[in-house]
Amino acid sequence: MNRAIQPKIEPLKSLTLPLPERKTLENGIPITLINMGSQQVVRIDILFKAGTWCQDQKLQALFTNRMLREGSKKYSSKEIAEQLDFYGAWLDLSCGAAYSCITLYSLTRCFKETLTILESIIKEPLFDADRLEIVKDMNIQQFLVNESHVDFLAHRSLLNMLLGDSHPYGKKTVKEDYSAITTDLLNNFFDANFHSSNCHIFLAGDIDQDIFDAVQSAFGLAPFGQYENTPTVCPTPIFTPSVDNQRFIDKKGACQSAICLGMPTLMRSHPDYLKFHVVLALFGGYFGSRLISNVREDKGYTYHIGADMTHYPFSSFLMIHTECDNEYVRPLIEQVHFEMDRLHSELVNEKELTKLKNYMLGESCRSYESAFSIADAWMFAFTSGLDDDHFSKSFESIQSITAAEIQDLARKHLRKESLKEVVAGEKLL
Repeated sequence: MNRAIQPKIEPLKSLTLPLPERKTLENGIPITLINMGSQQVVRIDILFKAGTWCQDQKLQALFTNRMLREGSKKYSSKEIAEQLDFYGAWLDLSCGAAYSCITLYSLTRCFKETLTILESIIKEPLFDADRLEIVKDMNIQQFLVNESHVDFLAHRSLLNMLLGDSHPYGKKTVKEDYSAITTDLLNNFFDANFHSSNCHIFLAGDIDQDIFDAVQSAFGLAPFGQYENTPTVCPTPIFTPSVDNQRFIDKKGACQSAICLGMPTLMRSHPDYLKFHVVLALFGGYFGSRLISNVREDKGYTYHIGADMTHYPFSSFLMIHTECDNEYVRPLIEQVHFEMDRLHSELVNEKELTKLKNYMLGESCRSYESAFSIADAWMFAFTSGLDDDHFSKSFESIQSITAAEIQDLARKHLRKESLKEVVAGEKLL
């Protein structure tokens, strides 16, 4: 190889994700297998349709999920931590809008031992009252720290403006909500939702028959939990968006102001969604975007500004977020509006469009380069209700979009008149 000669640049012609293998365990739990990779590592994700959307009270789903690692009938919280550390394993608990997920990373040779711990955590958690108080105190302290940050205040207030007080995500969490969490609430939520009839398993990495048999033995032979229960039906939300389009939160002593702009946008099922995702990337979705080039590089108002989409059951929102010196708030928002108008009035030139496409295609390749990242992709498709061809369609949308389509989509779906605006910071005299 002559390293003085640049390798030939070849365009990326296609991107196909390996299809997972889908099976059903003996007790009816569906399992998705991604058998890839040369490293002797396994990851198991156990999903329950038990996200915040299903809860009866604020924080109920979050604390039920969080308390799983705080002790079971076989292991104390200390023993769980020490055993996982001894085997070189990692346990992660996450709670989203629709699903709660328990994730275990383990060396292949130690998988049976770590799976035994995971089985106890999921099937027989204790929800100990003393441990709950410790966890609540920790979360309250983190909540109070967050409340001192202008970006947290602005984002929370924007959701309230977009969704209203009657919507599960529009209600503002307060300190008293943490105190209201009890072991009875957690047990009730666990019994209703954490059982084999409400479960889906993803298994990725170095998988052989022994690994599959171990999962079958732990979770697939017999039903577990209150499996006779009908899974909680997520209620259809009530949207009561604010009639006002601007809100200011005065935060004394704030060195900077946080700016959050938002509006309803396309659901993932909308026919324009995939190509509009490209438009949003051009506008503010990567480091070479219009907003970065204008507001950061040209004007110097902020270090970073971004635009992205947030998805909830029954709704999706476009959000623009940044922080800047208090005196630059209005000029910065004006530049956001200016860039929206420019996408309406001017066709993007070929050089900029080519750079955007190359970035997005390259990111697609980097996002799907390992067994675990591919497992993340298929979990995303499953929890979002997407078809198997979603990723190839996304790739095709990036490749085929034209400057005229970008302009048309921006005119239809990126309108400054629809934006609601929240600013949190110190009020200037």
